[in-house]
Amino acid sequence: MKIRYQDIAALQALGYTEIEARFLYIVATHTFIKTRLILLEFILANPRYDYLETEHDKLRYFCEQLKMPKSCLPTKAYLGSSRTEPTLRYFVDKYPLFLDTSQGPSSPVVTFSYVDPGYAGLAGFANHLNAYDPLFRCLAAFRFVYIANSTVHFTQAEERFSTLVQSPLEADASTELLRYFRLRKAWESKRYGLFSNAEIEWLNEATCRFRGERFESLYSLWLSGQINDETVPHEFTQLNPQKQVHFATYLVNRNRSWQRTAANQQKCASAPHFRAKDFSLQPCAEANFAERNDLPHKEKARKDAAKFG
Repeated sequence: MKIRYQDIAALQALGYTEIEARFLYIVATHTFIKTRLILLEFILANPRYDYLETEHDKLRYFCEQLKMPKSCLPTKAYLGSSRTEPTLRYFVDKYPLFLDTSQGPSSPVVTFSYVDPGYAGLAGFANHLNAYDPLFRCLAAFRFVYIANSTVHFTQAEERFSTLVQSPLEADASTELLRYFRLRKAWESKRYGLFSNAEIEWLNEATCRFRGERFESLYSLWLSGQINDETVPHEFTQLNPQKQVHFATYLVNRNRSWQRTAANQQKCASAPHFRAKDFSLQPCAEANFAERNDLPHKEKARKDAAKFG
């Protein structure tokens, strides 16, 4: 079998001998083990983080500790026999997901990641962000790391993250809050016949996003007529804290160094941290990913107002 020198050299750069590199190349070429090797290198280089390793660990953290509904989590349905309901599994990608306590044990920051499998494009990365979008919108702060053994996609990955995550989070959240109020009022009035399946799903996700005493108080004021649609945006701005979202890239190589996309700087992995790209955003409250390319927010708000009153 003819193997290109640069492919063997790339594996040797991870610390393998030539014989080991040739074996791993053959295996990686014919399976998906390449992603697992990159993932393993990342974890071995960063053992100090509190990893949520199993599906149970992740469900316990998000659903029990953070009180989030399962509808916010990335889910995949597995079909069994025709007589049984689909089996739902969560976080099936198994990419590193951990808590960063570098800023203090009392305020851990949940950190998500994606392992670049080495494909030509970023379609898989976009699909991954899409699957995690409802969860991103439910969190007050989080970090995201793009892991690869090459820098070739780092710039594009940052741009894609900005487009699919950053920009929607910066959308006018007050418009979405008003939509939530209208749909919630209609649901509590038992006007179930007005709802499509998509609207029911959106209401479930919005209930997750707009949880807490602050939003309950605002909803009560709106419901009683003490504030109206025009004053809700002002009230929303007053009680809305900033949302912290951080993006970083990680280059898996012999030195296991952190890579800063913007400045192209490297930091020793003995004390890695995520400061490659910081976004200070308002709390997200946009519609789900499938709706981003549909009607503009104002047009959707007008239709909701006509439909739900």
